[in-house]
Amino acid sequence: MINTSTFLRILRRSTVAGAVVAAAVVGPASANKDPVTPKQLKLYEEAFMEEVRKGDLLFHGDAAMKEQLGVKLSNTGWACAMCHPMASDTHPQAFPKFQASMAKFATLRDMINWCIEKPSQGEKIDPESEAMKALEAYITWSNSGSVLVPGKY
Repeated sequence: MINTSTFLRILRRSTVAGAVVAAAVVGPASANKDPVTPKQLKLYEEAFMEEVRKGDLLFHGDAAMKEQLGVKLSNTGWACAMCHPMASDTHPQAFPKFQASMAKFATLRDMINWCIEKPSQGEKIDPESEAMKALEAYITWSNSGSVLVPGKY
């Protein structure tokens, strides 16, 4: 049986060797390396912030936005923000991870649906839906600059 320190030493060597081989064979990653113009950046930011705006409304229980997107996030009358003011304690930077409350490896979208179904007693939403993407955008934007502390959450 291999001990932990030997395993970690082998893992480090293979990771470094793999990175050197990949860099020598492929070179630096070139995907999406074209310069972004200020106009494109402005359009990207506007599109993202529109999703953040929708997510903010959903997160805070806006009835019109829920109706517009066809979701029922709660049967308790509670909005996400009642447990997570300003998206606090959502830790999007920590996902994907093993989520103890779900007893499985989960994504942020899995966690959002768990909260909708369990404490809020709402109806699970499609992970690819506009509503899910908006909630994910709002939660991620609200936690911008947060530092991941492994094992803390």
